[in-house]
This record gives sequence, structure tokens and C-alpha cells, in this order.
Amino acid sequence: MINVYLDDYRPCPQGFVLAVSAAECNLLLDHEEVDVLSLDFELGWGQPNGLAVVQHIVDSGRYPRECYFHTSSAAGRISMIHLLQQHAPPEVIIHHGPMKQK
Repeated sequence: MINVYLDDYRPCPQGFVLAVSAAECNLLLDHEEVDVLSLDFELGWGQPNGLAVVQHIVDSGRYPRECYFHTSSAAGRISMIHLLQQHAPPEVIIHHGPMKQK
């Protein structure tokens, strides 16, 4: 089981595998069991964003156990949370913001 941190800019926290694009994140979600997923929304000009990853999760049915949203985009965070809440099984823990700093 791995933890995944999706971000094209911020440094990856210890204990996480970094995905710098939606495609990388989707590959990890498809091939690994993900415990904690932390999502950014904006992933570079013209690139698929965090919402595309959430849509991939919904379409594939491969949910992480727990999901955080560390994006600075309020609209992006709301969109991702809303889509996930509509479809995630009840055992998936959805946080409405970033992980707490240790």
C-alpha cells in the first residue's frame, strides 16, 4: 500500500510517492493500492488537472482509503470534493483540505 502526492510544483512529503501529472497519478491508482491520496488541482497550462484524476477514480472504481486536497484553487477543491462525494463508497474518508503539517 502506498501514499500518493499529486503536484507539479510543491515538494513531496516524506512517506509519499510523487506524481507530477494526472497520467502518472492515474497509473499509480491503476496499479497500486493507495492508502492516502493528496491532490493538487492545477497541474500546468493545458494539462489535465486534479479533477481529471478524480474522474478517473470514479470511472475505474479504484478509490484510495483517504483523500486530501492541498490545492490553492478553491473552485478546483470544491469540484474535486463534490465529484468524489457523489460517487465514493462510504468507507472512503474525504477531507476538505490539506493534510496537517507534522
